[in-house]
Amino acid sequence: MNAIIVSALLGVVMMFSGIIFKNRAVHSAIAVVGLLVLLAANLLNSYGIWVIRFDTFQLFNFEQFGMYFTSIAIAATLVYVLLSGKAIEKTSQYSAEYYALIFFVLCGVSILSGFNSLLMLFLGIEILTIPLYILTGADKRNLKSNEASLKYFLMGCFSTGIMLMGITLIYGATGSFIMGESKSLASSALIPKTSFLEIAGMILLFVSMCFKVSAAPFHFWTPDVYDGAPSVFTSFMATIVKAAGFIAFIRLFDQHTELLGPTWKLLLAFVIIATLLVGNITAVFQQSVKRMLSYSSIAQAGFMLFALYSANDLAREGILLYAVAYSLATIGIFAVLIKMKDYTFEGFNGLAQTQPVLAFSTAICLLSLAGIPLTAGFFAKYYMLASVVKAGGALWLVIVAVLFAAVSAYYYFRVIQSMYFKDGEPETEGVTGGFKLGLLLVAALVILFGIFPSLVLNWFYF
Repeated sequence: MNAIIVSALLGVVMMFSGIIFKNRAVHSAIAVVGLLVLLAANLLNSYGIWVIRFDTFQLFNFEQFGMYFTSIAIAATLVYVLLSGKAIEKTSQYSAEYYALIFFVLCGVSILSGFNSLLMLFLGIEILTIPLYILTGADKRNLKSNEASLKYFLMGCFSTGIMLMGITLIYGATGSFIMGESKSLASSALIPKTSFLEIAGMILLFVSMCFKVSAAPFHFWTPDVYDGAPSVFTSFMATIVKAAGFIAFIRLFDQHTELLGPTWKLLLAFVIIATLLVGNITAVFQQSVKRMLSYSSIAQAGFMLFALYSANDLAREGILLYAVAYSLATIGIFAVLIKMKDYTFEGFNGLAQTQPVLAFSTAICLLSLAGIPLTAGFFAKYYMLASVVKAGGALWLVIVAVLFAAVSAYYYFRVIQSMYFKDGEPETEGVTGGFKLGLLLVAALVILFGIFPSLVLNWFYF
């Protein structure tokens, strides 16, 4: 509860700071301090040291899993602001308002990591996504940004409508919005315990959540939105926001998979394979690094869906490690991308000669996304695949995932090839000593968590 209230209050503080302070650097400093306060408040809540207590009437169920993910999301946002704060300031004169929207998104993240009611799921999704519509269209002079914002808004409304229909059907079947609870309607002798309405409602919720996390075949909005949005906000959307969607996905279906029977595993396997296929194969043919990363995020979603497929302790550990590894690597790559004037593969030619620190950090992050050993991405993928093996059966699905991981190495290594093995004079701007130091720290964390993943997972239990 601490994170929900404090993040909402910090959003209001950032709005007023935009009125009081006109210096954009001050806005970034206030945002960094606010994120540190928010992280401290959530950690105090996690360990029961200081908790803002309210009677939530069973609307929330704050477990260690959800609160730990909230801490990861806040910490990742802090890294994002420290690396990309200058880019946020340059986007427009309303940097304070953009930081306010980011804090409101974190409020939605906190709700999604602790909801126990379908109403809170709906509110969390809306608080998460509505600020993103604004951030996507932040570059008002760019038609691609305007188009991306409109597409995101329309698809968001469409998927939210599907979600509301699903929630309505579940309420009609069970008489309750509380997850795992069935009131008088479901317990009545006239209505079966698991009715057709409840199953239909869960299927609609599944479709809606697939839209939110950009899983195929409901992924088609993702490349255009990620490509059209300002790169600094694409970085935020593709990491913290996507990971929060998966946490909500897991919490929602953790108690309801038995409703869909044996067809559940088959349906989810189809979605996983389709997501891996579309994301990886389409990324191979992209000529823009930013658009390649957009399709790459779809492929990464395919791996994160394994946590939903397995639904065991190893899967929960894996999705937390995946959130850390994927967020750090993607934030690092986009931080470099923001400094580039040319987003094509040719624009990275010779980067190792002109900016060796940027090239090295980008290479480490790309290796992590590819799942190469000694990077955090390797153990993240390992935990996902090991959770499927532990759950029993579906070894063929693991083999398919490994094959697609090999395909992903091709388009990630294209960027590394351009930086280290091709000649060119890439144009960069705003590369300071502090920025280089931040990138090196991100690269160091990626390697550190790749060698000692227990550094991430131990916090989950202690």
